[in-house]
Amino acid sequence: MHIEILCTGDEVLTGATINTNFSHISQKLGDVGLSVRWGTTVGDDRETLLEAFLLAGARADAVIVNGGLGPTVDDLSQEIAAKAANVELVFNEDWYRRMEEFFTRRSRVMPASNRKQAMLPEGAELLDNPIGTACGFALDIGKARFFFTPGVPRELHRMLDEQIIPRLLARSGRPGVSVLKRFHSYGIGESRADSMLAGIEALVPDGSLKLGFRAHYPQLETKLTVRASDADEARRKLAPVEVEVRRRLGNFIVAEDEEKLEGVVLQALARRGASLAVVETFTGGSIAARIAPLPGAETVLRRGVVSRDLAQVYASVGMDTMPDAEVTPELAELVARAARSVTGATHALAVLIALDEGADRIEFGGNICIAIATAQEAVSRKARMLGGREWVRIGAAEMALDCLRRTLQGLPIDERVDFEKA
Repeated sequence: MHIEILCTGDEVLTGATINTNFSHISQKLGDVGLSVRWGTTVGDDRETLLEAFLLAGARADAVIVNGGLGPTVDDLSQEIAAKAANVELVFNEDWYRRMEEFFTRRSRVMPASNRKQAMLPEGAELLDNPIGTACGFALDIGKARFFFTPGVPRELHRMLDEQIIPRLLARSGRPGVSVLKRFHSYGIGESRADSMLAGIEALVPDGSLKLGFRAHYPQLETKLTVRASDADEARRKLAPVEVEVRRRLGNFIVAEDEEKLEGVVLQALARRGASLAVVETFTGGSIAARIAPLPGAETVLRRGVVSRDLAQVYASVGMDTMPDAEVTPELAELVARAARSVTGATHALAVLIALDEGADRIEFGGNICIAIATAQEAVSRKARMLGGREWVRIGAAEMALDCLRRTLQGLPIDERVDFEKA
């Protein structure tokens, strides 16, 4: 099946809005074994949109159009879809009532302009949008089946999962179901993970297992996709492969499926009835910011100290100022112990960073000292990272969270990662 993704909107075409919707759609299709052949971006122009729809309808089997379903004058997808399919726009009274109920539940009056969202091409199949007013729809243009989706990411994600992917799989003629298993790791790059998992697809002899990777620094996502006649068979096929992946990637796996590293850390602390204080330099509070919004964090996260100035860090945790102190693992341990003591937390995480001087550049780096203190002990490690200021900032935050995860899981925290310089 040849699939095209067609994204609309002047803001996307000009780069004013980063087009994350395209990558989400493409990755989701890839996860179920469907590949995208073309990707097109078109502005809010009637003539250009019509040309793009007709071209896609002539060369693709299925087209996902994203955007242009709103109530404003520059939302043109319904109008141009009807013209391309040579049909009229008709008023969908059922969807109009749905929109009225949407506004009523929020104690708001629906603007008259929203009526436009209930105008759909004649004969179009409605694609439900349970969390928004943009009505998705599907219809044939040329030889392709077009699926029109809203530009709001959370609405798109829901419609893609519940409405579009099942229809595409049915149209592709592939029997059965496709099940995806994901492993999130920190500390190994794509090529190393590929070597560590070499030959693993042979564990499913019928060839229905596909191994894939998605690198997004500082993590790596390892994906296992398997097709089977039903979900139970797919899970049976995956079970031994999952065990082998966990064995081979070992301590580098930080989370699985929908889990995130910060969620794994928070759950581990919560199960112990433990609490946490965090001291961060240069990371801008990104560690605390990842933990604080999670459900249950209010009972675990005691305090976050964020400063670029070591003297302020010392004052925040009740330590005497130590001018000219070099950033070392021993100093990080002192700060972590002091933070635990002054906050009453059971665990304290300290991240101290000594940056290189000079302009940002690829060789720019920093020495990162991480310490974790409990009532029993303090452990620490030191690493050096290069790659520029943002690479160091993101990498330091990830390494610190991973060290805390490892401590809570009884794993060594000094295992070398691919992102640190020897």
